[in-house]
Amino acid sequence: MTHWPELAHDIAEDVLFPAADSVDADGEIPSSHFYALADAGFYGLAAPPELGGPTIDIADLVAVVETLCGGCLATTFTWMQHHGVVGGLAASGNTALRERFWDGLLSGSVRGGVAFAGAIPQPPLLYARRVDGGYVLDGVAPFVTGWGIVDVLQLSARDEFDDSIVHLLVDATETAGLTVDELPLIAARGSNTVRMRIDGLEGRDDQVVGVVAPEVFAAGQTFGSWLNGCMATGVARRCRAELTGLGVDTHALDLTSVSVRDGLDAALAGDDTDLFEARAAASELALRSAAALVAATGSAASVTGTTAGRLMREATLTLVAASRPQIRSELLNRFGGPTGMR
Repeated sequence: MTHWPELAHDIAEDVLFPAADSVDADGEIPSSHFYALADAGFYGLAAPPELGGPTIDIADLVAVVETLCGGCLATTFTWMQHHGVVGGLAASGNTALRERFWDGLLSGSVRGGVAFAGAIPQPPLLYARRVDGGYVLDGVAPFVTGWGIVDVLQLSARDEFDDSIVHLLVDATETAGLTVDELPLIAARGSNTVRMRIDGLEGRDDQVVGVVAPEVFAAGQTFGSWLNGCMATGVARRCRAELTGLGVDTHALDLTSVSVRDGLDAALAGDDTDLFEARAAASELALRSAAALVAATGSAASVTGTTAGRLMREATLTLVAASRPQIRSELLNRFGGPTGMR
């Protein structure tokens, strides 16, 4: 039986964390990071057992993602996108498309990314128009991670006629109708996150992963939003480890982290807990933990290239990465009082 959290810990401590400050400074993730994840089987985590995936429970999944995020957020942020493609193809009725990419996706020899954000808002930023033999897409995918690193991209757009969500699997390369602009993030720069501009991009029927109702799409986003909370709790976990190394008592932060994790998990389970509130609490924890680390590190934290400074910027990134208007409102209430937004 594979002990996934222990494997994640070994990779985080031996491969990811020792290079994390350099990755942040250079804005480039070594390929060896992705090879290490692939060799350990981490690219197949989202595949169901009946399709060749491992058996992993939710608690172990949380431990894996938190641990890897605390090792190198840029690497893990990029790797996390892959599982959207695996999950999409696992549920797809397009078996020919799945069979074409499946073995490579599970082994990590084919890396995937996702572009959901253009289909989420109303009105959407990315539209799909049905034509003979497929779809034509127009608009913007505003936040796409892994450009130049991933091989294929699950691109999501909203059908302009019936409001359904169309998922297409496309090659992650600039081509006719698809161009990108780099987004220089404040943290996790090595993730190669871009803004994608789409003008008449053609997608054939054999590239369609699925077409789903808006409510089905929204339900899938709930799980993704919960999992993205692990970015914040992972950064917070690393901050606490660094604080402990500096001799700082982290008991209060440890207790808060348990409460935050319980809130996130209760929200996913459908208990009487608001997911957006739980996500905001996770980012608040990351920010408080990073601020404590900066304070404990002292003036050295103000110098470019320090671990404390990097973690502070990563904690800040969790305030807005994979966010929603409800999370933003909750964060504003936490940090500035119940002011809301105009």
